[in-house]
Amino acid sequence: IRDAESIKVIFANEKKVDAKILGCDPKTDVALIKIVAEGHLQPVLFGNSDKLKVGEWVVAIGNPFGLGNSVTAGIVSSLGRQINLTKYDNFIQTDASINQGNSGGPLLNREGQVIGINTAIYSPSGASAGIGFSVPVDTVNRVVPQIISRGKYIRPAMGITVDGKLNDRLAERLKVSGVIILSISPGSAADSAGLKGATITPEGNIIPNDIIVALDKKPIDSVDKLLARIDAYRVGDTIQITVLRNGQEFQIAVTLQPGE
Repeated sequence: IRDAESIKVIFANEKKVDAKILGCDPKTDVALIKIVAEGHLQPVLFGNSDKLKVGEWVVAIGNPFGLGNSVTAGIVSSLGRQINLTKYDNFIQTDASINQGNSGGPLLNREGQVIGINTAIYSPSGASAGIGFSVPVDTVNRVVPQIISRGKYIRPAMGITVDGKLNDRLAERLKVSGVIILSISPGSAADSAGLKGATITPEGNIIPNDIIVALDKKPIDSVDKLLARIDAYRVGDTIQITVLRNGQEFQIAVTLQPGE
């Protein structure tokens, strides 16, 4: 929506209202728009996506193929899905039918509370295959207040350099499951906490020092999972990183700083 020349919101009574963008965060696929409308508007209630469980019933509302106010039902198929849409994937997967035109529509729980924003589908044919993905409402609750106050989202960061493809190769060679810290930005949160980046030999070989194996005692086995998990926190939060260093595990507290 950030490149739209004009935006219109269409209500159930087919009344159209102009809208403007207040801000957006492409990395979480969340945008905030504003309208000025006459009369009383009844806002939807937000639920808590962190409390969702696989198998719960959900309802998706949207505008599939231009068929406005369409409702489909299904269950939560999985949580924390990563589909390589962004570096910060953390989607709710549902088998409620989601088609082209459903994007931006709400995913509701049985109490009628919004627990996600419909975003993407997996489909060989382009139509619903019963595999849809929604941005969790907890992500919206974290991103939108900053868009309102600052016009953009400031994401938390540790100040480390990691590489997904390189990490997979090194982890396989070293027979470890975790994320290898390649380098650390001077003065960053990771630097202040005492984390160590890898050593590069004159021949160009990489010798790992710290390997992140858990965040707040929850296992980390990929770069994508690490980035998504960090993005679930806020700037100023302190997280507990479990690192493998010289064959021994250490618990290191890191206070997240503003990132990109």
